[in-house]
Amino acid sequence: MNDHIVKAYDDELKELRSIVSRMGGLAEEQLVAAMKALKECDVDGAWHVRSSDKALDQLELQAERTAIGVFARRAPVADDLREVIAALKMTGIIERIGDYAKNIAKRTLAVTEGAPVVMPPLLEQMSGEARRMIQDVMDSFVHRDAEAAMEVWERDEALDNLHNAAYRQILARMMENPSQIGALTHFLMIAKNLERIGDQATNIAEQVYYTITGIMLEDARRPKQDFTSTELVEEQ
Repeated sequence: MNDHIVKAYDDELKELRSIVSRMGGLAEEQLVAAMKALKECDVDGAWHVRSSDKALDQLELQAERTAIGVFARRAPVADDLREVIAALKMTGIIERIGDYAKNIAKRTLAVTEGAPVVMPPLLEQMSGEARRMIQDVMDSFVHRDAEAAMEVWERDEALDNLHNAAYRQILARMMENPSQIGALTHFLMIAKNLERIGDQATNIAEQVYYTITGIMLEDARRPKQDFTSTELVEEQ
């Protein structure tokens, strides 16, 4: 393989990495914007988050086209093949984070339709932790840091614990204020969306770890300390 071909190949891999990195940054921005709209009861902000979801979809398609080009022209093997496949998986996972941010915005629109209800404080803590997980796992991807990816993977339990606490807090408010059950139900779903974002960050961590080491993290994951209803299904 001559130098020109090698450079073209490297450029394609760099482009794929760049798309994954840009998607991660955009997903983080959508989460921040969604929670800001929720906290401020900002209808326009919530609508903006819902519409901005298309940008992630476009980047995911761009990543797919780039990967297909790599497969068609370069026939990657070993480490490069592993990286391309993992990058494709990561783009799908990141797009899913964007879906959860969009769901939060959708719930915000529903909450703002009724009488004002104070946002449970634990939701802000959850969103802060979820945001840090996204930041840190994308940093581990950019810097090819397997240990940092493992650390993000291990932090999933902390977000699960916050989710359980938020769930209990919101249920208690429902019993104290039956008139707010409608809005509080939306807050329950927002808490679940935030917990799911943490799950997706750990899924990215698994792919980063695999890309760097060639080793899959243990299949036997920590038992999730989540005793909230598994019947809460997020809407798209």
